[in-house]
Amino acid sequence: MQDKEESMQRSICWVVLISLLVLAGCSGSSSSQPETVTLTGAGSTFVNPIMTKWVEEYRQSHPNVQINYQSIGSGGGIQQLKNKLVDFGASDVALSDEQLKDMPALVQIAESAGPVCITYNLPGLKEPLKLTPAALAGIYSGTIKNWRDPALVKANPGVPLPNKPIVVVHRSDGSGTTNIFTTFLAQVSPTWAKNVGKGLSVNWPVGLGGKGSEGVTGYVKQSEGGIGYVELTYATKNQLPVAQIQNAAGQWVTPSAAGATAAIDAFKGQLQNDLRASIVQPPSSAQSAYPISGMTYLLIPKDGSDPNKRKVLKDFVQYVITSGQQISTQMDYSPLPQSLEQIDQKLLEGLTAGGQAI
Repeated sequence: MQDKEESMQRSICWVVLISLLVLAGCSGSSSSQPETVTLTGAGSTFVNPIMTKWVEEYRQSHPNVQINYQSIGSGGGIQQLKNKLVDFGASDVALSDEQLKDMPALVQIAESAGPVCITYNLPGLKEPLKLTPAALAGIYSGTIKNWRDPALVKANPGVPLPNKPIVVVHRSDGSGTTNIFTTFLAQVSPTWAKNVGKGLSVNWPVGLGGKGSEGVTGYVKQSEGGIGYVELTYATKNQLPVAQIQNAAGQWVTPSAAGATAAIDAFKGQLQNDLRASIVQPPSSAQSAYPISGMTYLLIPKDGSDPNKRKVLKDFVQYVITSGQQISTQMDYSPLPQSLEQIDQKLLEGLTAGGQAI
């Protein structure tokens, strides 16, 4: 009887011991799981399509990283960054030295480039609409009001332009896309430069305001006779045609990643001196350059308090400016030339966490 009791006690001890070992093993495996890191960004609608793809691609090899990007326009992203509500911003216009005075210390990293295209709703046209810079400035100034205007007829010989009013559409929110477009208009039209100017937002002489590229695309799509400016990806996705724009060389150029790359090449020297240099309206020597092209930038606080989050942010940006560039042309963006990637790498090395190098 005593032997049986001792045997039962030994069995119970083994069960308890095994249970403790299993629990310890579970605890160990749980603690070995990588901690989930969440990053929040906001800004440019221009970069939103490729940003979405970058986030998806990065997450495949980093399942513990959650990146939430809000496509609210460059102006909104800059404001969110200023108020320290996001980990990074994205803008289609780099901040000037004067603007940087009102911001936390930032690193501005070029991450891609692309064309701002002019899209329109003219069902009767079987070939691309052609627009000179002067005609485009006239449309957005309100001096060219009808599709049969002589300036438009001259640029489109034999094309059955409708006798319809032009429905002008522009962004209603602060937008880097607007900055690229109005910088172009100010450069090609002294009247526009004097009366309207350039910037994330301007006092538009005419037109309907749509929020984000989505809003502009929606207005153009539902308004026969409409015209607007959006990123090429939005026009392609919504099956809207895009106009050919006459560049400084006199060539009619369709918006494309290759055309934006030619614009970057035309300003390579200026960009190497200052990544913030504009690439709109390249000189006449750039025969194939698309004239309404722009760089986009990631705006990243130079310092942060969370070392782990900062390491992940740095690694994500590293991916964007290196292997992430391989998908750019597939999505109508221009990959960075190696010379600009090298500049980005040096800037990225300047990020810190609590004042210490990452």
